[in-house]
Amino acid sequence: MLNPLEASVKKLIKEAFEGPPIPIKESWFTNTEPNSGIFGALNGVSVEEASISVYEVTLAAHVDHLRYHMWGTNELLTTGTYPKMNWGKSWEINVVNELQWNRIQQELRDEYFRIVEAFEFISWNEYLANEIIGSLAHSTYHLGAIRQILKVIKRR
Repeated sequence: MLNPLEASVKKLIKEAFEGPPIPIKESWFTNTEPNSGIFGALNGVSVEEASISVYEVTLAAHVDHLRYHMWGTNELLTTGTYPKMNWGKSWEINVVNELQWNRIQQELRDEYFRIVEAFEFISWNEYLANEIIGSLAHSTYHLGAIRQILKVIKRR
């Protein structure tokens, strides 16, 4: 059983990706409407929209960067070692085709579910707690960035 802080962080990570639980009774930081998390924001985004550059970065790059970060977190949680990361490479995606866009989104979902499941077996210490809370902050940053990029794209 998770202690209150662990349960809270897990709940907030779920809100960042899935939005508030339905039926919506409360929201800690997303909008109080269905689909207000990362997955909801990406729902229905076309491959063309994912490939539009906004301030020299695409939505596809944001999503793949987030996936890459979460993969690194999952590696740390499962192996105890943080992998060598090439952060610059994680931003290189520009134009994607439908297969690539679907793969990036599915891999993000897979990494998200790995983190949620990891809460049940993590041997918590300060380092791992910092990594998980950092992942939450990183994910919420990208939720905001994704929403802003979508506003720009929809206005075009």
